[in-house]
Amino acid sequence: MTRFFLIVLVAGLVVVGVGMVLLGSFPPTPASHPVERVLPNDKFQAH
Repeated sequence: MTRFFLIVLVAGLVVVGVGMVLLGSFPPTPASHPVERVLPNDKFQAH
């Protein structure tokens, strides 16, 4: 039982390690979006 648990644990660590190496080698592209700025509302102010 202990041997089976260790095999599963090592296999999981190997999968996580391979995933980290793949993410480091081929990082995902960041999502780009336009910057929205809040402009002052001087046009509709009461004079």
